[in-house]
Amino acid sequence: MSEKSSSQLWTGRFTEATDAFVERFTASEHFDRRLYRHDILGSMAHARMLNKVGVLNDAELKAILDGLQAIRDEIERGEFDWRPELEDVHMNIEKRLTDRIGDAGKKLHTARSRNDQVATDVRLYLRDAIDEIIGELLRFQRGLVELAATQSDTILPGFTHLQVAQPVTLGHHLLAWYEMLVRDQSRLEDCKARMNVMPLGSAALAGTSFPIDRAYTAEQLGFERPSDNSLDSVSDRDFAIEFVSAAALIMTHLSRMAEELIIWASPLVGFIELPDRYCTGSSIMPQKKNPDVAELVRGKTARVHGHLTALLTLMKSQPLAYNRDNQEDKEPLFDTVDTVRDSLHAFADMIPSMQVHAKRMYEAARKGFATATDLADYLVRKGVPFRDAHEIVGKAVRYGVEQGKDLGEMELAELQRFSDVIGEDVFAVLTLEGSVSARDHLGGTAPTQVRAQIEKARERLAKY
Repeated sequence: MSEKSSSQLWTGRFTEATDAFVERFTASEHFDRRLYRHDILGSMAHARMLNKVGVLNDAELKAILDGLQAIRDEIERGEFDWRPELEDVHMNIEKRLTDRIGDAGKKLHTARSRNDQVATDVRLYLRDAIDEIIGELLRFQRGLVELAATQSDTILPGFTHLQVAQPVTLGHHLLAWYEMLVRDQSRLEDCKARMNVMPLGSAALAGTSFPIDRAYTAEQLGFERPSDNSLDSVSDRDFAIEFVSAAALIMTHLSRMAEELIIWASPLVGFIELPDRYCTGSSIMPQKKNPDVAELVRGKTARVHGHLTALLTLMKSQPLAYNRDNQEDKEPLFDTVDTVRDSLHAFADMIPSMQVHAKRMYEAARKGFATATDLADYLVRKGVPFRDAHEIVGKAVRYGVEQGKDLGEMELAELQRFSDVIGEDVFAVLTLEGSVSARDHLGGTAPTQVRAQIEKARERLAKY
C-alpha cells in the first residue's frame, strides 16, 4: 500500500497516494492559474464575511488578507511555485497561504467548497473579460464610424449572390458592419447582466450550516445578488455557454468582414489596400501581399464555433450537481476570450487604416447593370405596372449584354426600343450618383442618410 501524499488537502479519506499519471491527468493549474486574481479577490471577500459572522477573529482575518496579498504579489512577480500535484489554482493558493500563516490559513475554506469557489471565480473572470471585449468592440465601432464619415459619397457596387445588384455608398456598407457590432455589444451586456449573480455560499451543493451572510459577500464582489438555489449555483455553466455563443456570433461577423476584405484586396478587384503591417509575403513568390490577418480571423471563427459545440456537449448529460466534467469548461472558455479579444483588436487597428481605391470602386459599380432597378422604378413612375417594367428592363439588359453596353451608355433611341415612355429624363436616374441619392430614406444608402446615421452613431458612442 502506498503512503498517502502529504501535499493534497483532501487526503483524509484515502489510504494510498494518487497515481502520478492521475495527478497529471486531473491537474488544471497549468491553465486555470489565470484565475488567480479572481480567486484571491473571492477569498478576501469570503474571509471578511467569516470575520463579520464570527468565524474568524480580527487577527486571523488580517493574517489571511495580508497573506493573500503577498501571494498575489508573488504570482505577479513570477516567483510563485505552481505545483501540479495540488491540482488547480485554488489549492495552490490555499496551500501557499497555509504555509505562510499557519492554522489561520486552514480556516479560510470554512463554509465554502471548491465547487462554489470555482463557479464564483469564473464569473468574476468572465465579467472582467466581457468588459475588455466590449472595450475593443467600442474601439472598432468608432473606427468604422469615422472611416464611414470619410466615405459617405464613395460609390461601389452592392452585391447579392456575389453578383452586382445596386450601387451603394462605402459609408453605408461600413455602417452595416457597425450595426453588427452594436448587436454584438448588446448581447455581451445582456450576458454580463445575467451572469452577475454570486454562487459563493452554496458550498458543495446544499449550502452550509454556518451563519454566513451571502448578501454581504455579494456586495463586496460587485454582484447584483447571491444566487437562489445552491444545487443550480454550483452546476450551472449557462453563463459560459451564453458568452461563447455571443462570441461565436462576433467571430461570424468578423469572418464575414474578413471575406469581403480579402476579396476587395485582391488585385483582380482592387477596392482597397490593407496596411503592410497586417499582411505577409510569400516564401517563393516575391510579388505576393497576403491578407493573412483577415484570413486568420476567418479561420479562428471555426475554432470559436467548435468551443461552443464543446461546451454544449459537455453540459448536455450532466446530472445535478457539480461533476468533474466541468473542469473541461475552462480551456474552451479561456481560448474564446483570447481569440475574440485579439481578433477585435486586430480589426479595430487594421480596417480604419486601410487605403480605399474609390475610383476602382466607382468603375466596378458602372458594370453589371447596377442601375437596372432604377430604370424599372422610372418606368413605374411613368405608369407602367412593375411586373411589366421588370420585363422591359430585363430585355434592355439582355440587349446591353449583347452589345457590350451598360444601360447608362445606351442612346435614348436604343432605350426607347423597349418602351416609348422613356424620355430624356431617364439619364438622371441611370447615373450612379442619381441611383444612390434616390434612396433618401431612413436606412437607405443616400449620402445624406449615411451622414445622418454617422451622427446618430457618434451620439451613441459618446455615452461610453
